Amino acid sequence: MSVPSFGSPLVRTPGHGAPTIVHITSEYSPFARSGGLAEAVAGLARVQVQGGANVVVFLPLYRTVRDCAPDLAPLGRPISVDLGYRSEEVRFFREVRAPEGPKVVFVDIPSAFARGGLYGEHGRDYADNARRFALFSRAVLDAIPRLIGGPVLVHAHDWHASLALLYMRTYADLRERFAGTPTVLTVHNAGYQGHFPASMLPECGIPPEVYTFEHAEWYGRINFLKAGLTFADMVMTVSPTHATELRTPGGGFGLQEVFQWLGNRFTGIINGIDQQVWDPSRDDQITAMYHADDPTNKAKCKAALQRSFGLPQRRRTPLFGFTGRMVAQKGLDLILNSHLVRHLDAQFVFLGAGEPRYEAALTALAQARPLHVGVQLEFTDRLEHRLMAGADLFLMPSQYEPCGLTQLRAQRYGALPIGRRVGGLADTIEDDVTGFLFDAFEPPALDWAIQRALARFHHPAAWLPRMKTAMLRDFGWDRSAERYAEGYRRAIDIARRRA
Repeated sequence: MSVPSFGSPLVRTPGHGAPTIVHITSEYSPFARSGGLAEAVAGLARVQVQGGANVVVFLPLYRTVRDCAPDLAPLGRPISVDLGYRSEEVRFFREVRAPEGPKVVFVDIPSAFARGGLYGEHGRDYADNARRFALFSRAVLDAIPRLIGGPVLVHAHDWHASLALLYMRTYADLRERFAGTPTVLTVHNAGYQGHFPASMLPECGIPPEVYTFEHAEWYGRINFLKAGLTFADMVMTVSPTHATELRTPGGGFGLQEVFQWLGNRFTGIINGIDQQVWDPSRDDQITAMYHADDPTNKAKCKAALQRSFGLPQRRRTPLFGFTGRMVAQKGLDLILNSHLVRHLDAQFVFLGAGEPRYEAALTALAQARPLHVGVQLEFTDRLEHRLMAGADLFLMPSQYEPCGLTQLRAQRYGALPIGRRVGGLADTIEDDVTGFLFDAFEPPALDWAIQRALARFHHPAAWLPRMKTAMLRDFGWDRSAERYAEGYRRAIDIARRRA
């Protein structure tokens, strides 16, 4: 296929230096976000640039991008991308006044991404998600040699980008072009794998010879994540405990044998947070700033949060916060069936949106307990900061939690988390030191942890040292980036041997 030149590369790697890191992701903060994926990829990419790496991020040009980046400049002329039986015209854009940091390339495929949602609308996925993200992955691979001069390392994130790794190893032209290119796949949430009917094979350009148990087939359906896992040089997930869980029948979401097969090519690395953004001593989005040595102003933040949610201003009444997607994974069933949540003389505030059944149940609970429960279904970054600053305790009774970011933020703000001993919660919350953990996925177990937490909260001599310890925890990206660099080096070695 004849392709027009893009002119000067967006990035050129000098000599035989380290390759340019190419992140392929369906979410990236602040442009497109539905959960922790967007912030995790953005945080990693930023710290990699700060460490001296060349980094390029490829992201679909959703409608939401225009809200954050209204001025976009084209990168060369449109190209035609062949996938299955059809071709699509694809354009690439960048911000006109891009800030320092990773270079972000927006992949413009109007037929696939000029829509109201990222993955669906009104609680339902788009019917053509398989082709949407297959086309995105294929377009990125065509763009890389046009925009980046020199070697690259391809880092795909979750199922949405997994087919890029399959295409690189199965298409003759791509296999030759990327013969020595190392590949990495990060699994942010294995509960979402990209399952689609086998009839979508031609639409997605998946060669039928890889629709096998060894690669892309899973119980008679296509599994995008499995395909990526079997073609990646290295695989990461977002906490060491979750890496162990994914190798078990109870925690592997049906892919435990694949994670076991990966052996030492699979590891877990904790996510980080931007500690400049999540710092109560410099956060201009909260009512009053405070720090670990003098958390006095947290009381002002608590009073403001109570007002925002229409609750009485009671300084010594424990205030529990929850923010996140309102889905089964986050433990909403435990919260709604908790005896203490329904009867305790405490306050509970809920921020976020999700499944209609949970939104309705929480709204009904707030109507039944108007002095104790407040619900805000319209999420904003500002309100999330104010919730962290005002809450005494933070609920995370997750069914599973690959890493979790909110418990990291909560600790920084002195809101001690109550979470299940799973995944990243087990790795980042120290029981009865910086938070409180429980094991069984049952309402009584959550109530037991709440009682333990309140026993400390009602005794300031016990509570304040724990709050200070939590606020001083280091959850920055530096150490995580070092571990990613180690994984990259291993992927490079594997790719060299393969080439």
